Amino acid sequence: MGDPRIIDIELDDRTILWRSADVEQERRIAIYDLLEENRFRPVVELERPCDGPFKLLLRVEEGRLIMDLSDGESARVGSISFALAPFRRTIREYFAICDSYYKAIRNATPMQIETIDMARRGIHNDAAELLKERLAAKVEVDFDTARRLFTLICVLHIKG
Repeated sequence: MGDPRIIDIELDDRTILWRSADVEQERRIAIYDLLEENRFRPVVELERPCDGPFKLLLRVEEGRLIMDLSDGESARVGSISFALAPFRRTIREYFAICDSYYKAIRNATPMQIETIDMARRGIHNDAAELLKERLAAKVEVDFDTARRLFTLICVLHIKG
């Protein structure tokens, strides 16, 4: 019996030109939290049978998220990909609300910060549900795993 979880995750940084300290912190937290607890069980046939644990390389190519999967010994087992078009608006909204949040932290009242943070979490939660739905035919993930994966998808979309 396998262990359906992610034990290592990397981002293909080739398309990322620049990350602010805030974004880099979000990336570190998302990866740390994801590796601490996650559920990741492919439901499609892979190139090579594997029930986990998995190492992932996330990359974006031609509007698709590609998850290159390896087993615990780093042997390639396959890829899972899906179109990111349904996420474009959500990613733009999330970037805008995060920008407002980081600006608010520097000079807004605690109540204003809390209001913006609630909106930010709401967008993030909606995006996680959408990601979970879009992945359902390919890989089973829980809500928290989808939420952290969405954060990493956003990091991959930063162009500078």
